[in-house]
Order: sequence, then C-alpha cells, then structure tokens
Amino acid sequence: MKTVFVVEHLHVLPGGQENVKFIGVYRSSEAAHAAIERRKVHPGFRDHPRLIDPITDDDESGFYIGEYELDKDQWDEGFVTV
Repeated sequence: MKTVFVVEHLHVLPGGQENVKFIGVYRSSEAAHAAIERRKVHPGFRDHPRLIDPITDDDESGFYIGEYELDKDQWDEGFVTV
C-alpha cells in the first residue's frame, strides 16, 4: 500500500468561520511533521502551532495530518445540502 501524508492548518475565526491552509503532500509521516516544524515559527502559525487530534481535541485550531492511500477514492458516497 502506498500512502501520502497531507498537512493542513485550520484557524477558526471569530464567529466560527474556518480558515484552512493547505500546507503540502509528503511521502512520509516524518516529512509531514518536519513541514509543521518549519511553519510553527511563522506569523499566524505560531499562534496555533499544535498538531490536532480531531478525535480528542476540543480546540480545532492547529495543524492536521491526514494519511491517504494513493489511487483510492477517499469519498465514496453522495451528499445532501440542508
């Protein structure tokens, strides 16, 4: 199985609007973590430098790493707008 690691940064703005920045796609978890370390010192990112665990963290602002299998659909259902 070949996977890639996608790094994004989420900042929740006043009023609840989400501002997502796409950081990059990396070949390994180590490279993804290194990318986060390089960004943590820059304005904005340094205010929300944490790596977020979406399952356990209440504060949503910070970096996210997603692991994705190549050549596989990641969304295989439809959607409904309410």
